[in-house]
Amino acid sequence: MRILLQKCGFLLPVLSLLLCLSCQRGDNCRYVNLFMGTAGDHGQVSPAAQLPMGLASVGPDSKVPSHAGYDFDVPEISGVSVTRVSGVGGNGAGGNLRILPARQNSEVSIVKGSEEAVPGYYGARLDNGIAVRLTATSHCALEQYLFPRGAEATLFVDFDSAIDHRRSKCSYRILDDRNIEGWVVSSTVCNAGAYKLFFRLQTDNPFTVETSDTLTAQLRFPEGTRKVEVRIGLSSISEASAAEELASIAGCSFDRLRVDAARAWKSVLGKVDVKGGDPEQRTLFYTGLYRVYLSPFNATFGGYYRGTDIEVRQASGWTFYSGWSMWDTYRAKFPLITLLDPDTMEDICQSLVSLYQTGKKNWATLQEPVPTVRTEHSQLTLLDAWEKGIRGFDLAAAFPAMEAEAEAGRPAGARTGLTRNSPDQKMETIYDLWAMGRIARIIGDEEAATRYLTESEALFEQTWKEEFMTITPEFAQMKDNGLYQGTRWQYRWAVPVYADKMTEWVGEERLADELGEFFRLHLFNQGNEPDIQTPFMFNLFGRAAATDSLVHALLTDDSMIHRYGGNAEYPEPFVGRAFRNLPDGYAPEMDEDDGTMSAWYLFSQLGFYPVRIGTNLYELFTPLFDEAVLHLPGHDVKLVRQCTPASARAVSVDGVLLPGFTITYAQLTSAHEIVWLP
Repeated sequence: MRILLQKCGFLLPVLSLLLCLSCQRGDNCRYVNLFMGTAGDHGQVSPAAQLPMGLASVGPDSKVPSHAGYDFDVPEISGVSVTRVSGVGGNGAGGNLRILPARQNSEVSIVKGSEEAVPGYYGARLDNGIAVRLTATSHCALEQYLFPRGAEATLFVDFDSAIDHRRSKCSYRILDDRNIEGWVVSSTVCNAGAYKLFFRLQTDNPFTVETSDTLTAQLRFPEGTRKVEVRIGLSSISEASAAEELASIAGCSFDRLRVDAARAWKSVLGKVDVKGGDPEQRTLFYTGLYRVYLSPFNATFGGYYRGTDIEVRQASGWTFYSGWSMWDTYRAKFPLITLLDPDTMEDICQSLVSLYQTGKKNWATLQEPVPTVRTEHSQLTLLDAWEKGIRGFDLAAAFPAMEAEAEAGRPAGARTGLTRNSPDQKMETIYDLWAMGRIARIIGDEEAATRYLTESEALFEQTWKEEFMTITPEFAQMKDNGLYQGTRWQYRWAVPVYADKMTEWVGEERLADELGEFFRLHLFNQGNEPDIQTPFMFNLFGRAAATDSLVHALLTDDSMIHRYGGNAEYPEPFVGRAFRNLPDGYAPEMDEDDGTMSAWYLFSQLGFYPVRIGTNLYELFTPLFDEAVLHLPGHDVKLVRQCTPASARAVSVDGVLLPGFTITYAQLTSAHEIVWLP
């Protein structure tokens, strides 16, 4: 594929991806647009080459980097790096082991219009005449630099590079004229913690070291060299482990590994097939599914992994994952993986149990194994997976650490654990305490179950009645009363498992009217997570038709008005769809948030959404596509829209009408055909 990118005349990938070498006709990877949302402060994603949940993410970093390194609007680059976290705000993480195909301090830019990217591959031409080709395995970055005839073949390697440089450290050792090994330490997102990676860098041509210091080296290759291939193996275990990762692909060519990467993405993107809808909506769907699978990272090396206590453990018969953004991802991304890929989700849950056992902080420790963001609401993710039938992990093993986390947050002013310093923190703690009560009941600790469920309900009643029940003009103010990235209007709906309590205190009609006012006044923040579930909550208050029309408008209406960015009200409202197939394809200041927003969009297109995380329930509304097929393990579920958009009056499951617009996980996954009826 060659995606031709110009500031004007942006071509939809559905037209150009038919030329893709790696993705043959019929593969859903032909719809993916890796450049969507890569411009400016509109998504914070990258077109880097990566495998599904692969640690190595190899791509160019702009001279003025975005949070993921690459900015479509900044053609000048600082080099090619091998790690990043997709779509997150704040100071990003990654940008390690950056290589510039030039001399130190040279100004090098991407020739815009030359870039091409498909799942597992990135290529471009630079203004110094050098062509760059990139692909990856789970733990190895592969970089090819093609030099023009007569050009000097030289690479500047910055071993100390990082997107956020505040905790950076490095050490390297030149082993011979083709191999360098060492380690790097870098900041996690927002400098909350640090991670350490070991590496082995290997070249296919011999080099001489022209200049070097403790942080960098200028490598020179023999005169007449036209191509240099660099392979970088990564590991959280040791330099020897990183070298073993390289040795495992020693007999494989760059092009073979590129095809393997495409095949891996074909498998992931084939988990759902959609029909109908316009080309842009199909591109948004499969681009979203691609981004859901960029993390957590496979952090198992030769069957072993390193925990946050620095100890190395064996993962026998399973894969350890790390790299979390749970404050975002528990809401939509992990529920989607739970549905489409339960085997992988089982390993993710085992990994979270291990995280609880080895040491977990709200954001990150100083000894993470890979780049990461934050870990709040991991208990909700574990409960949600359990309630949806995933059982291959030990909830009881994680529960003592959950209790310690709850206790750590009790003192006034506490900054770790389940904190209670502001109304938003109380609402989040309420949800986590509810999850702990449910988990305690599952593991047979009825005393703890009663204690946590009672505490959760009491704190919800106190907080909601004092802070959120009676609406005032201040409700629309961003960060009012210490709220984090939100308004009282937005946090009002943050614990949907207590919708029945809200109804008891206020009344169903009034709640539905107030939720309607919330949207009529454009108080919903499409670009952030605190109120991400609210479009679907009309179902909980007896007005499913309102969810239907609203979700359809959010996906398709170019006149939607948005008042809020990530941290503040816009100076002028943004008018348009928050998701578009463009380099600036997300709303201004909107972060894609590690697959969360993509998963929200996919659920919205498919016609069901997990509003009440931690239960086995989904809320239904009319799908966007005429038909979709979920290829679940051993079983296909066909979703069919027989009505016009946003007009379903009933839903049938294998010919039997549902009593309303709620469906259980068991009903959804065991069905052969679900039909939305006029």
